[in-house]
Amino acid sequence: MKILRVSLFFFIFLAPFAFVTVQAFTGTYGINYGRIANNLPSPDEVVTLLKAAKIRNVRIYDADQSVLKEFSGTGLEIVVGLPNGNLRDVSADGDHAMNWVQDNVLAYLPDTCIRGIAIGNEVLGGSDQFSGFLLGAVKNVYDAVNKLKLSDVVQITTAHSQAVFANSFPPSSCVFQDNVVQYMKPLLEFFSQIGSPFCLNAYPFLAYMYDPEHIDINYALFLPTEGANDPKTKLHYDNLLDAQIDAAYAALEDAGFKKMEVIVTETGWASHGDENESAATVNNARTYNYNLRKRLAKMKGTPLRPKNVVRAYVFALFNENLKPGPTSERNFGLFKPDGSISYDIGFPGLKSSSADSLLLSLKDNRGCGWCGCYTIILTMATAFLLVFSR
Repeated sequence: MKILRVSLFFFIFLAPFAFVTVQAFTGTYGINYGRIANNLPSPDEVVTLLKAAKIRNVRIYDADQSVLKEFSGTGLEIVVGLPNGNLRDVSADGDHAMNWVQDNVLAYLPDTCIRGIAIGNEVLGGSDQFSGFLLGAVKNVYDAVNKLKLSDVVQITTAHSQAVFANSFPPSSCVFQDNVVQYMKPLLEFFSQIGSPFCLNAYPFLAYMYDPEHIDINYALFLPTEGANDPKTKLHYDNLLDAQIDAAYAALEDAGFKKMEVIVTETGWASHGDENESAATVNNARTYNYNLRKRLAKMKGTPLRPKNVVRAYVFALFNENLKPGPTSERNFGLFKPDGSISYDIGFPGLKSSSADSLLLSLKDNRGCGWCGCYTIILTMATAFLLVFSR
């Protein structure tokens, strides 16, 4: 009977965890919740908005306490960020990394479903200010996660801009920039060991703005077009995002990492811009984001990797009025600061009725994976042990 009790305990309680492969992004459609603004809704209102839109995967760029507290018990799955400014300290000191993970991740689990930690954002391919600290920070954070026995719950990643690539058209010609390889190769080797994907911030909007004479805007907006052919692979592309993703796959293959998955951690289109940003219009933003939703809902891959379902976090949830740079930078939001929609792609805005909010809470307050199932599994295991111990 003792053996039976142990077996039941394993299969009911431990088995669900024994075969888990950690994955930060569990859907195909997620969103970036940037907060460089002074006029945004409160985090509890954001939870209501996300539930109404049925958006489950969310990425933030830090580990803000108010956000993580409000996301507790909601079933929303979140990727937190270690900001670039923290990379030097975390890279230099394993204890610093441990403290950061304990304070910003462990303290909120399992009620807040933290699925991943993004170590920095677009670190490589720029000024190299933080490039030398990225790998050390990644390893120290992973070591901390592993020591806390969270490596099967929380995935470690970092997001790259397209500045890490050279010769990205046609897609098959893409390779990593020479000045990036020294940092990228060891990073990819480590990610390959721990099963992390290659995360890419891919913007057809920016590509079109850079070269409008040679890029058909319909190709960038998922609209009917002649598309483009890759002369080496003989593959045909009917939209620019697929070509950008396959360019990343080609660079990974060239670097020796053919099996690594590419996930789009940012993509979007600005709805307003400066005089020299004529493509940043409400109509174009609506077209891109509506067609992106349809494309992701098909759950299909790219021409080069047809079996790898494309998954993407849209940028962004809100317009952010304090972001520096051109006007377009402050106008990527699907929603306005008051919670109303920037344009209609099928999402509702904030619900004003408390009755509606209560209904949403009752309907959508479900657990997620390890976070939501933990209590249920523990309760079931305890019940079975009590029954069979008599």
